[in-house]
Amino acid sequence: MSIELHTPLSESCINKLNVGDTVYISGYIFCGRDAVLPKVLKMIEDETIGDLGVDLHGQVFFHTAVSPAGVGPTSSNKLEIESSIKPLSKAGVKFHLGKGELHKETIESLNQYNSVYGVIPPVTALLGAKTKEQRIIAFPELGMEALHLIKVEKYPAIIGAAHGRSIYE
Repeated sequence: MSIELHTPLSESCINKLNVGDTVYISGYIFCGRDAVLPKVLKMIEDETIGDLGVDLHGQVFFHTAVSPAGVGPTSSNKLEIESSIKPLSKAGVKFHLGKGELHKETIESLNQYNSVYGVIPPVTALLGAKTKEQRIIAFPELGMEALHLIKVEKYPAIIGAAHGRSIYE
């Protein structure tokens, strides 16, 4: 079954998703990976994330860099990335988008904060055609690894972890 999602996502929307569901995400999503995630977590900890003029509640966070070549998922189980999932979920992020298997503890933290993890295939050309806008929100000195906000239309993903379960089990 294919499910269309529009950001920001509600709690009830997340409650309806199950491991293996195919989703299409439309709206604005955040993009970042190894270099920027520790900076974002520091802003959450310092309660300065609101200074960026964005709200993380109900948002999607895509584990990727944004370059002229397009966007494509990076491995979500890299230490800097996977360790950001719990605090980002606690801060309101409802959907984490990337690739790779997550640790059981991470899946449990997703469940704790009613967030999910979606696996997106590494198809840069397809995603480029579905990316409608992009801009840097913070840390421009990191170039393609800065914190970006992009507007997407029907990004494809498969729910890889939800409600304490994983597609990799």
